[in-house]
Amino acid sequence: MAGTLILVRHGESEWNLRNLFTGWKDPGLTPKGIEEARATGKKLKAAAYSPERYYTSALRRAQHTLDLILEEMGIVNVTITRNQALNERDYGDLAGLNKDDARRKWGEEQVLIWRRSYDMPPPGGESLKDTATRTLPYYKRHILPSLRAGKTVLIAAHGNSLRALVMAIEGLTPDEILKREIATGEPVVYRIRADGKLGRRVKI
Repeated sequence: MAGTLILVRHGESEWNLRNLFTGWKDPGLTPKGIEEARATGKKLKAAAYSPERYYTSALRRAQHTLDLILEEMGIVNVTITRNQALNERDYGDLAGLNKDDARRKWGEEQVLIWRRSYDMPPPGGESLKDTATRTLPYYKRHILPSLRAGKTVLIAAHGNSLRALVMAIEGLTPDEILKREIATGEPVVYRIRADGKLGRRVKI
């Protein structure tokens, strides 16, 4: 028996639009982000997916995205689990700064290291490795058992918390996952075997 895991990065946020480091800050979705979330819901419904478990982060851009997806799928009166283990990477002192301003302050090379290295956190923040350290145990303890039991699970979260999951599920190296872009509002679907390992990635 195989379960289905659907990962969705939140739709475009107000700070995505303004080119700001966001992290654990809590801006809402833009009109485009709302449409991205609704389009994902329509796509999942058209592909006949029927999620049975629902997870999101403690941040409203991910929560709103999940609400909009479920609305488009006609799914109501369900229990949604929200947990900060699925939050975006904490950008620490970079949070709220324009990315171009950060480059002028610390230098392009240093900002690139903070953004694209696996284990070098920005001041006061988390690296992708740190994000994985909190995200993966939560996934294994609370989400994977449902997948192993054959359930369909929908997670609406963030670029880097989802990267941590993708890295583990696909068995990617740190270099490989840093090259993987996860687009806003675009679903990534996996079949997970009863042993908890990846069966296959599904295109929809």
